[in-house]
Amino acid sequence: MVCSRRAFVAGLGAAALGAQMRPLRLLAGAADRLAWHREAKFGMFIHWGPYSVAGVEASWPIMTPSGEISEAEYRALPSRFNPTLFDPNTWVDLARNAGQRYMVFTTKHHDGFCMFDSDYTSYKITHTPYGKDIVRELADACHAKQMALGFYYSPPDLNHPGFRDTSRLSSTNYRGEPERPEWPLYLEYMGLQLHELLTKYGPVAELWFDSDDPNTQARYDGQRFVDEVRKLQSATLVNNRLGVPGDFATPEQFIPRTIPVKGIRLDSPDHTAADKQGIMVPRPEDFQPWEACMTINDTWAYRPKDRNFKSSDTLIYSLVEIISRGGNFLLDVGPQPDGRIQEEFVERLEAVGRWTRKNAAAIYGSTYGPIQGEAQFRTTTRRSSTYVFVMDPSADEIRLRGLNKTVGHVRLAATGKPLPFTLAPQGIRIPVAKELWLDGIPVIEVQS
Repeated sequence: MVCSRRAFVAGLGAAALGAQMRPLRLLAGAADRLAWHREAKFGMFIHWGPYSVAGVEASWPIMTPSGEISEAEYRALPSRFNPTLFDPNTWVDLARNAGQRYMVFTTKHHDGFCMFDSDYTSYKITHTPYGKDIVRELADACHAKQMALGFYYSPPDLNHPGFRDTSRLSSTNYRGEPERPEWPLYLEYMGLQLHELLTKYGPVAELWFDSDDPNTQARYDGQRFVDEVRKLQSATLVNNRLGVPGDFATPEQFIPRTIPVKGIRLDSPDHTAADKQGIMVPRPEDFQPWEACMTINDTWAYRPKDRNFKSSDTLIYSLVEIISRGGNFLLDVGPQPDGRIQEEFVERLEAVGRWTRKNAAAIYGSTYGPIQGEAQFRTTTRRSSTYVFVMDPSADEIRLRGLNKTVGHVRLAATGKPLPFTLAPQGIRIPVAKELWLDGIPVIEVQS
């Protein structure tokens, strides 16, 4: 992938639809914080800022320059940023129509530009021709439409003189300079901005910090900021990129091959060995909550040159792979400089939404399924039902081995239509007729 964050530091229909549209409740306390996240399953990531004017990736053109744009040109982009067609209600409606239950917005990327009206910098959205607080506008729309909203916030800040010597090009010191005496001033700045985000914009569903440096805890005193989040909004989730465990792990542009477990990094040799087995089903208390973030093309921000769009079918397959291992899917869009989301993204999100609406009961509020590592299908569990996602179009029969339950009925999740099945010593056998594929990946409910 290009410029990864890791590289930066080295009758079901009506009932199911009702469940899908029900507002999520953010609850305080360690035991309850993740409840809405487990229910939500699918969210929209949004990378947007003045960099969209040039059609380049966020921050990386000045961190690892390719000659496409100079640092001076990049720094001048806010003077041309005027997204007069931005309509936060349209964004929220698109996310909801796609089946996405929450949004995570980039309040500040590594370049240091703030998309909110911070009192502690002039490098911000209200000092552009647009002049209005975009985070405020989006937050108001999300709260009015009962869409959970989270904030991406980058600990690295290439614009702040406490983070690095800004008289030099960003490419020479973009990892920051904590050895300088100004570093504590930067940490204070970071704390003040987090206080703004957590006190001025209503309930914050999650804080998505973007640093995965092994020295992050030492550099940024990560626990200090986690504690501050807990004090200001105890219901807010925190990811694992501040050098402390956090509430959830964040695989980027990849899907773990097995269900993540606590205490093992997703990229560690131990987890890689487990991945190769493809069959591990952990105890609930050992499960590591996680959220995979991925792009629709190969770029996080708006980049018209990038035409390598994933198909809607590929995105649906990714969603199934993720939820079948207990994870959440945070799918990114990079809005255009005028504030609209490009048509190629809209078309794909709407296609994904048509499928999620029909199969909502198998998605929202589900957890990883009891059968893992099968080539032809994936499973999730919700209440007394196991949902079987048929992934192989050539399969004419599914065999569920080791499903220790009494079968009450088997039916197509999208319509409630009963399906034939046979109980045998080798497991439950379910024929898969070709017409089941008419509405995309078939989902079969097996209920006790």
